[in-house]
Amino acid sequence: MKRIVSMICGCLIVMFSLAQTKLNITTDKTTSLVFPFAIKHVDRGTSSVLAQQVKEAPEILLVKAALKDFTETNLSVVTDDGSVYAFTVNYDIKPAVWVHYLPVNRTATISSYANMILDNERIVKKIKDKKYNMQAGIRGIYIKDNIIYYQLYIKNDGTVDYDVDLLRFFIKDKKRSKRTAVQEVEQKPVYITGNHSKVKGNNYTVFVVVLEKFTIPDKKYLAVQITEKNGGRHFLLRVNNKAIMKSKVLPDFK
Repeated sequence: MKRIVSMICGCLIVMFSLAQTKLNITTDKTTSLVFPFAIKHVDRGTSSVLAQQVKEAPEILLVKAALKDFTETNLSVVTDDGSVYAFTVNYDIKPAVWVHYLPVNRTATISSYANMILDNERIVKKIKDKKYNMQAGIRGIYIKDNIIYYQLYIKNDGTVDYDVDLLRFFIKDKKRSKRTAVQEVEQKPVYITGNHSKVKGNNYTVFVVVLEKFTIPDKKYLAVQITEKNGGRHFLLRVNNKAIMKSKVLPDFK
């Protein structure tokens, strides 16, 4: 249920954030819309717009006007990666463009992948920190293109709720001399999904944090810091370069 709600929220955010694209069509010639992913759903504002998917090429939509000089309407297309493409459609006896190549909606793609792995079984077992009747750790590390997805969990076996104050990723030296200043390179999340704010007593939560791809130099590690708001139950997870290099590759959307 959590995964479904997260995916719906992600789609709504993307849908309302996308600017509408102007699309001009006519009656006697076909306009082609080429999407980066297969088309999942098409919605026409009125019957003035004729739309047909290409069976042999599921990412292409053929559009034509059903009648001349129709009142402006709209067209919405949902693709397999979770993107919603919105168009305002007008009649034009001679459109300037016959083929439209639509770009990848990066936010929607990342959101879809992150939500897809939210409920995945645990594949990483050794990266964890346990104290105060609680445990935090990494369940899985995944990669797609230049993006890495960290699936984390927090388990609260105590009776006192745990409120997350800080969730921080940074690269840190494994060892340093007392005379050497601490050098930390912050890694800002691109996207986060799942409950990462509060874990009630005797409860468990899983969430996914998305970062740009990077590897770690020798003698350093990726530190994942989770701290409690108005409390002392803090966790530090250490991710070495070997674990990142073993990231599981996510499949393409079909």
